[in-house]
Amino acid sequence: MKENINSKQYSNSRQKEPKSAKIQTRIFKYSTLIGLGIFALIILYPLFWMLISSFKSYEEIYSDVWNLPGTWNFSNYTLAWEQGIQNYFINSLYVTGFAILITVTIGSMAAFTLSRYHNRWIDIALLFIIGGLMMNPQVALIPLFEILTFFNLIDTRWALILTYVAYRLPLTIILIRAFFLTVPKELSESALLDGCSEFGIYRRIYLPLSIPVVVTTVILNAFFAWNEFLFATVFINSSDLKTIPSGLMVFRDALRTDWGVLLSGMVIASIPMIILLIFLQKYLVRGLAEGSVKG
Repeated sequence: MKENINSKQYSNSRQKEPKSAKIQTRIFKYSTLIGLGIFALIILYPLFWMLISSFKSYEEIYSDVWNLPGTWNFSNYTLAWEQGIQNYFINSLYVTGFAILITVTIGSMAAFTLSRYHNRWIDIALLFIIGGLMMNPQVALIPLFEILTFFNLIDTRWALILTYVAYRLPLTIILIRAFFLTVPKELSESALLDGCSEFGIYRRIYLPLSIPVVVTTVILNAFFAWNEFLFATVFINSSDLKTIPSGLMVFRDALRTDWGVLLSGMVIASIPMIILLIFLQKYLVRGLAEGSVKG
């Protein structure tokens, strides 16, 4: 009898354990969802407020901060576009596009070389690249200004393009090289036997396989170049060459800033990066994961 009772108690305890485990799993799941929802709200609400306030008048922004606009002033966007956002937008597209093109092209070629060959010089080059990741942009501001002045590049778009390329190359090389290390050597060896050159292996084998990580580097470089403020403010003096982050400062006045127009300019500046992220987000996580497989 005692053995039967003990066996029943043991079986009942085994039945209770899965129920408690399920309850704990549900609690963890719902608490995680609630936490992520709160985090998303903290991030998205300022963007929502910026969008709503961009349709308000100057007086309404101060007198009725939290409510929807009484009158939707679409003219704020027209004024922002006419007062200079158009030029700033084009300059940002020019600088960002060339910076991405040069960074990804040079970075992928360098990553191919660093992944294909192994010797002492390759190890030294990797150390310099890793050191570039640790360099704070603000630290090199004065030396960069002197170098660009020496080459007469101050107040030109290339002052920003070359600076962005220099600062984004290390991360681009590290990510793409990490993926290239996972490419089977048999593919390149068979291509060499078929008479393919090293550049052909890079262009026909490595690049097509690395599209997710390349797209990831494009997104990361685009966000950096589009939103960079310090270099764009220091290296560019002419209003005709300013990019959006530094150009929006022109909208501020010492006595009275038309915040509706300024917020409209900020919304216009945010649209390209939002569109880019929406269309390429499926590559972002995949590319980061594939680019961190090997070091």
